Amino acid sequence: MTDRLDRARTTGVLAVLRAATPELALEASEAIIRGGVTGIEVTFSTPDAPAVIRELIARHGDAAYVGAGTVTTAEQATQAAEAGAEFLVSPGTLPHLTRAMLDTGRVVMTGAMTPTEVMGALELGVDVVKIFPASLGGPSYLSALRGPFPTAPLMPTGGVSPLNLADWFAAGAVAVGAGGDLANSASLAARDWADIEKRAARFAAALAAVRG
Repeated sequence: MTDRLDRARTTGVLAVLRAATPELALEASEAIIRGGVTGIEVTFSTPDAPAVIRELIARHGDAAYVGAGTVTTAEQATQAAEAGAEFLVSPGTLPHLTRAMLDTGRVVMTGAMTPTEVMGALELGVDVVKIFPASLGGPSYLSALRGPFPTAPLMPTGGVSPLNLADWFAAGAVAVGAGGDLANSASLAARDWADIEKRAARFAAALAAVRG
């Protein structure tokens, strides 16, 4: 599992991208990557997400860590894998869906909030348990989960910002998912790529500070 998670650990921050069109998704991704965040989670709430994933991989290759988010059906898992997604993320952990995601051979990250849900995800064999919405408990909640699950790869998503990034990693995060504070919806709608690039740069700087 450690080898499978090397890319996620190294990347550190996954930008959770929701866009109204494929074109906006690509423009936003480029701004995020220019800012220094190379993990891009293209959610299936973005139209034609597999095409966006395919294009980003064609443009950046191994220089970016590109995957699919908001995977809610087995068909989406297959489509994302066929497009070249390196990881698949679901907001929850449904056994039949999780097994379909695992069958693709990609790194699988599924959502959980309670200890029972974390146990269920680990029992199914996911690579990473996505703690969502992490904003409900904050870094202290993630740290508390470390008691019963000291070695579980946990990735908080929701409520992550450059200001608290260090707290999440200190609490034991293997990586973090960043949505609104990075791929900001208002900036996306306004096509303010400079703002999104600046947001990414703040995340990249915060991550560099964490790693010394």
